[in-house]
Order: sequence, then structure tokens, then C-alpha cells
Amino acid sequence: MLTDLKIPALEVWRLHRGRADCENRIKELKADFGLDSFVLRDFWATEAALGVTMLAYNLMSVFRHTVMRQSVHHTLATLHHKVLAVGALWDDHASNCTRPAFRLAVARKRRPWFEGLWANAGEPVKVTPVAKNS
Repeated sequence: MLTDLKIPALEVWRLHRGRADCENRIKELKADFGLDSFVLRDFWATEAALGVTMLAYNLMSVFRHTVMRQSVHHTLATLHHKVLAVGALWDDHASNCTRPAFRLAVARKRRPWFEGLWANAGEPVKVTPVAKNS
């Protein structure tokens, strides 16, 4: 790193470490959320589209953090394929139930994983504080 700051090298590293992943987030916003192709005629319409896009991105980030709870940062396309685009049907005449059932089309091998995902959503997220080295 090159800098003209008058601080120790370790402090320069700490200062820039928090921004190290920003290019990946920008790529994701462009590829998955269409951030590079929604310029509209009216400035306010473009601003509104940006606001909705950022809201959607933040909601998906919260979803990743609270439901997925994995160290891998999945893209929207992966989340769509694995979790969000699951076929289902509403069964009014469920044979084993006294009330209607919502049946998800999840492969038998993936069912425990899928059910565990949604069980995570009801539990609070455990945040581990990071010790600051001095």
C-alpha cells in the first residue's frame, strides 16, 4: 500500500481492511440486482429505483446472516436456486391433516437441510465480539 498518511503501517492496514470486500459487493449489485442498467429518464425515478435495489440487497444480506448462517457469502443467483425458487402446491384436501397443507417440492435428501434453515430463522443470531489487537 502506498499512502501519505503519517500513521504506522499497522494502522493503515486496519483503516483499509474494512473496505477490502467492497468491490465484490459492487460486482454483486451489478450482476444480481441490475444496478448498472436501470437509469431512467427522470432523476427521481432513478433515485427511487436505486433505493428499492439497495433495500432488496440489504434484505438479502439480513436473510443470509439470520437464516443461512454460513461463512460463504452466496450470491443472489445461488440463493434463488437453493432456497427461494422452490416449487410448492396448496393442498386443500390433505389426507393426513384436518386442515389444508402447503407442500414444498424439496428433494428428500435436501429436506433436513431445508427444514434446518428455517429453524434458524426463529433463533437469535449469536454475535461473537472480535478482540481488538493493540
